[in-house]
Amino acid sequence: MKPLTPLLLLSLLPAIAFADKVELRTPNNSFVVELKQGAEPQFLYYGPALKSQDIENLEKASDANWSCADLYPAYGATHTQNEICLAMRHSDGNMSTQMLIDSWKESNVNDLAPNGAKRSGQLLTITLSDPLYPITVHLYYLAYDDVDMIESWTDITNGEKKTVTLTQFYNPLLPVRRGNVYWTHFNGSWASEAQLIELPLANGLVEVKNKDGLRNSATDRNEIMLSLDGPARENEGDVIGAALCYSGNFRITIDTDESDYHQYFAGINPDNSEYHLKRGETFTTPHSAYTYSTRGTNGATQAFHNWARKYQLRHANQERMILLNSWEGVYFNINQEGMDQMMKDIASMGGELFVMDDGWFGDKYPRNIDNSSLGDWVVDTRKLPDGIPGLLRDAKKNGVKFGIWIEPEMANTVSELYEAHPDWIIKAPGREPVQGRGGTQVVLDLTNPKVQDFAFSIFDNLLSNYPEIAYIKWDANAPVMNHGSQYLPMDEQSHLYIKYHEALIQLCQRIRAKYPDVIIQDCASGGGRANYGLLPYFDEFWVSDNTDGLQRIFMQWGTSYFFPAIAMASHISAVPNHAVFRTTSLKYRCDVAMSGRLGMEIQPKNMTDDEKAFCRQVITDYKRVRPVIQFGDLYRLHSPYAGDNLASLMYVSQDKQQAVFFWWKLETFKNQHVPRIKMAGLESDKYYTVHELNRIDNKPLSCEGKSYSGAFLMQTGLEMPYTHDVDHNKLNDWASRVLQLTAE
Repeated sequence: MKPLTPLLLLSLLPAIAFADKVELRTPNNSFVVELKQGAEPQFLYYGPALKSQDIENLEKASDANWSCADLYPAYGATHTQNEICLAMRHSDGNMSTQMLIDSWKESNVNDLAPNGAKRSGQLLTITLSDPLYPITVHLYYLAYDDVDMIESWTDITNGEKKTVTLTQFYNPLLPVRRGNVYWTHFNGSWASEAQLIELPLANGLVEVKNKDGLRNSATDRNEIMLSLDGPARENEGDVIGAALCYSGNFRITIDTDESDYHQYFAGINPDNSEYHLKRGETFTTPHSAYTYSTRGTNGATQAFHNWARKYQLRHANQERMILLNSWEGVYFNINQEGMDQMMKDIASMGGELFVMDDGWFGDKYPRNIDNSSLGDWVVDTRKLPDGIPGLLRDAKKNGVKFGIWIEPEMANTVSELYEAHPDWIIKAPGREPVQGRGGTQVVLDLTNPKVQDFAFSIFDNLLSNYPEIAYIKWDANAPVMNHGSQYLPMDEQSHLYIKYHEALIQLCQRIRAKYPDVIIQDCASGGGRANYGLLPYFDEFWVSDNTDGLQRIFMQWGTSYFFPAIAMASHISAVPNHAVFRTTSLKYRCDVAMSGRLGMEIQPKNMTDDEKAFCRQVITDYKRVRPVIQFGDLYRLHSPYAGDNLASLMYVSQDKQQAVFFWWKLETFKNQHVPRIKMAGLESDKYYTVHELNRIDNKPLSCEGKSYSGAFLMQTGLEMPYTHDVDHNKLNDWASRVLQLTAE
């Protein structure tokens, strides 16, 4: 017998599956995974962009810690002791699942982002299957070509003959190497949204969640930052920014166990939401978005802002109009003459848009307070005898655009809609409906296709009959108060939260397909829907129903970590403030509102001539710097959370030619000392001329009209007076400054 040749011997050996190291690359970052057929996908690296030789020589976690680097642990076969991404009950009752790699492929992406913009990038698709059951999972990773952003999500497909039940469905996890890691999240409540909280990550489990049903950013928000080398710093240090792009109930968990990794999980909140996946059906999770910064939290913020303006917000290349909203000015006291006067007043101050808020509708049940009429979207001709045509006529006469408020997902039990369709609301089977605002508000059940059609008709009737309407304020002022759908079958009641938000997105897509140009504001009891699940269909969001100048600094500070100024509606309002009853100076309120998308929330006829003149000056000044604020790079300079009664930030244009510097003193004490602020983001060798905006002082600042090098402004900064030089009768305890910097 002849000996086997080496080639023949090799052919008789079992096939060996070799592991591939696959890199996803954004302009400045690398994300590297190790993939091997028949194994679980492994995380290797996320950080600054690597060279090819470094990727080849990357080592995975040591054998003792191998399991904590898995990207998609499933419950029951090998993962029972730690947190997992996927758990299910198979059709035969087996609760164990094991997802192993079948294959993977890389492809180029040239498609449309959710906001309709063209995008390109690299897509990695990893196909996993269970050796025992015909369950298939696709893990997707999308790396953008032009922004430092990676998105990940999954598809789960049931190939079994009968229904399986999904009990947990996180996105692929992100392992974060242990060290001196701090996490920053944003907590709040109505009128106190986006309060910044920073804590060290230690052994154990931390969690942020929302179970409101409709307004998932009213309390905990689904964005966090992870500082990898100690407490977060704005312009230095390694930071990961992470956002879950979802509008419904969510849960984010960071599990720090005995391994070398903090394990970041994010996804749909599974509480009371087990999902019965029928044969052949696919369940798709929302996207997670990640960025890695070596320039501190500001670097992560700028990456999210760039991504948002390019791919997440509608019309993000268009300057936002300066508007007057009627709500805090007149509340429900809408009438034709009053709206005409408010349009005339905002036009006289240089505004460009008037928005009529709640109180304009209702026939049988007029909308005079908040306990009736939602769902009856017909004009109350007792208040508006000339109807919407008259409002559009007056807007044209006054030289402003016109917008209108609606709340399409809601009804009142005191309404013609509810009388005709009591089966359209969310309600526990067999129980009386729980009612909210005004003692009568209920939520319409969007899982019902008839309700979806009705909600669409509200937009369609307004915008098809009155195409001159330029702006819609879409509000949502109630949570899911009692669990139950009168449309879904009884064995799918647990689908309510998930199906509702699938329907909400479909409604948004349908509206945008027919009405791509109308500006739509995302509002939900204030900032209850500031999330990247919904924002691709909106132009902006209402930060908070609290328009107090002082508290807005804190709320807008936290919001700015992930959302750009162009999306943050920030309005000048009256004092005492309607939410906190604080009295702040008009200049202070204007300077705060100017740091976002400037608007007004006030009754102009109650303002003095001097106040109107000052607001006219503010609007004129804002128009000069609007492109810098709305399209420029944000630098947070001094946090209001520092505890030394000062906050400061600035915006710098992409070409470094223009900048706008904001400075607010938060409290006043005798013998008070606040730090001098160093600027950021300027060109060191350029010289910048300083001009104060919104000036009230009798004498100009000593720096007015002078030029300073970018190096000096960033290394030393300018001294700001603690008070304003005004006549004695105008003195108050508020101080703020806005400076325009122009390169010579």
